[in-house]
Amino acid sequence: MPATKRSGVVMYIDGGARGNPGPAAHAVVVEDAAGNPLTAFSEFIGHTTNNVAEYQGLLAALDYALRHNHTKVKVFSDSELLVRQVRGTYKVKSPDLKPLHAKAREMIDQLGEFSVEHVPREKNQEADRLVNQALDCTEADRYPGASKPAAILHATATHNAGTLALHQETPLSDGEEVELEIRRKQ
Repeated sequence: MPATKRSGVVMYIDGGARGNPGPAAHAVVVEDAAGNPLTAFSEFIGHTTNNVAEYQGLLAALDYALRHNHTKVKVFSDSELLVRQVRGTYKVKSPDLKPLHAKAREMIDQLGEFSVEHVPREKNQEADRLVNQALDCTEADRYPGASKPAAILHATATHNAGTLALHQETPLSDGEEVELEIRRKQ
């Protein structure tokens, strides 16, 4: 049975590194075409630059869109460099960014419609908040000496009749094992 095609999504992406290069993370906030929240996630990606983290955010967004059969994708980013490179206005000169750009173009080519637009930082606050949250609670901070931190996904849920119901989709594969840390919302 063929995969079901879904309507378009709007994605806000961000990436950041403390120290540039330094500890880095990216985040993706996904909404449906009407602006209703679908999901949001962030990931600590190790030690790298801001620009690499921004591209990793784009790749995570594109991966989510492709895995969930979204063929119409609109991306907003506060990285003018990333937006201009993806649009072809700027050449990609950095050897660190060339393979990430090539991978992004390959993924974009699998979509029916794609656009990317620059937004000011204040219009990308949720993605920025998630990047900083991932950086604040990295596995490296919790477990000093860990060689490769695990991805950190953030989601909220409500407990009712013995079941936790997530408030948004999470970017997990079927059968994927996760470790949960549950905190009461204050």
